Amino acid sequence: MIASASMSAANIINQQGSEITFGVIINADNPEEALKNVKELGFSHCQLDISEFSPELAKRLRQSVEKYKVYPTTLICMGPGDYVWNFTEGPSTIGLIPRENREARIKRLYAGIDFCKDAGIPSVLAHFGFIPENPKDELYIEFIKRMKEIGKYASARGIDIIFETGQETPITLVRAIEDIGTGNLFVNCDLANLVMYGKSNSLDGLRVLSKYVLSLHAKDGKYPTIPNELGLEVPIPQGDVNFPEVMKYLTQINFKGNITIEYELAEKNNEYIRKTKNYLENLLK
Repeated sequence: MIASASMSAANIINQQGSEITFGVIINADNPEEALKNVKELGFSHCQLDISEFSPELAKRLRQSVEKYKVYPTTLICMGPGDYVWNFTEGPSTIGLIPRENREARIKRLYAGIDFCKDAGIPSVLAHFGFIPENPKDELYIEFIKRMKEIGKYASARGIDIIFETGQETPITLVRAIEDIGTGNLFVNCDLANLVMYGKSNSLDGLRVLSKYVLSLHAKDGKYPTIPNELGLEVPIPQGDVNFPEVMKYLTQINFKGNITIEYELAEKNNEYIRKTKNYLENLLK
């Protein structure tokens, strides 16, 4: 059964009394304008990307949440350094698995956790990298050790850590979460990433990860056909994500959480976002 969310995140998600809510991804460097735009789009929730953390920005964000009744579910917290989204350079550039940039990224993650506590955001989210299939791999062992430290730090502050799916197989992610074992680790199931990285079909991947899934990304894509490149992202429902079956499954298991619409193909995508929200809502009826 899918995780109903940690207490803090559950309170945020269910503010509107809905079992499944929909959100969007926004840059919140200017939270007053960003949350106003989310409200005007007709959404009650969002995932945030922020360039620089500060107590002043945390205060402004809290005030904007109160004013617009738009609730951040997680802070996307990655960097510094380059992330290369392919199969050749990705393993050595993405997340905390590669040693290069690891310490700087851990430092930013700690800062993001502190910002979440100050701003009232229940979780931080990141791509943590191509987690090795082999649990005896030195990179896997190093990752688990460091994530235990980060998980405990976040737990002491009431913050959850959310793994974005993509670079690893679903069962490898489950293994890593359980090996870390701090009790505040969950999954944002990006349905298209499962397909685009060739790791799983959307429904089976969701089933494997289900007990840790706190939220989902509504994005569509194709399976990879070029050995060095990810599969292509495409608009919903033009790809290989089986949204009718996914939404049916979420209904069957009484999922209570957030579905965030993600669309990286164009900057001006309000029409697509509204259309996609209507499409997904109709699948729930």
